[in-house]
Amino acid sequence: ATRESAFVHAIASAGVAFAVTRSCAEGSATICGCDTGGWKWGGCSEDVEFGTMVSREFADARENRPDARSAMNRHNNEAGRTSIIDHMHLKCKCHGLSGSCEVKTCWWSQPDFRVIGDYLKDKYDSASEMVVEKHRESRGWVETLRPKYNFFKAPTERDLVYYENSPNFCEPNPETGSFGTRDRICNVTSHGIDGCDLLCCGRGHNTRTEKRKEKCHCIFHWCCYVSCQECVRIYDVHTCK
Repeated sequence: ATRESAFVHAIASAGVAFAVTRSCAEGSATICGCDTGGWKWGGCSEDVEFGTMVSREFADARENRPDARSAMNRHNNEAGRTSIIDHMHLKCKCHGLSGSCEVKTCWWSQPDFRVIGDYLKDKYDSASEMVVEKHRESRGWVETLRPKYNFFKAPTERDLVYYENSPNFCEPNPETGSFGTRDRICNVTSHGIDGCDLLCCGRGHNTRTEKRKEKCHCIFHWCCYVSCQECVRIYDVHTCK
């Protein structure tokens, strides 16, 4: 029940909604099509409501237990689906002589999935830590979640939540599925998470030179082909100790 698990559930649930919605709009799914509700823009608006409904039935199918993990997974699944809805935007195409836009066709579209991934990565970085509470109900003991810290803003339906600390991903651990970071290629000039300082967990890094064959000095010949030479370039490759 770590923040990494929260991210995986959110982006997987969003991915199902995204793929189903896109398939419906492209006509590759026989049980659905364009969004027929709301404004009549003239284009094929992507039916994100149908996509999120399928995702909800698929991703939440096993999350019906009265325990904290199911409550966490349901919340993060819904946060992933909500990210798709929040990023829907209107796309338009002009028709007419020389792009005069005398006639304009518009439709509601999903963003590139990379946008959703970056957005959920930000939500991962700011995920809210929760604590588990047990309540006695008619059906037995039920676990719910509440924010661990009252002086932070309570998480909304768009935020990710977790209640267990993450394992140490620096070292290999088969129980948690961590491969560790030894021998990972790192960026010696970066101060971010891909940099050698952070990724190597303070162990330092090794450097080796690597020769790579690449196409170079390319020339376009009229008409119509490109000829290139083959160059050998030497690169420094840094890997974690």
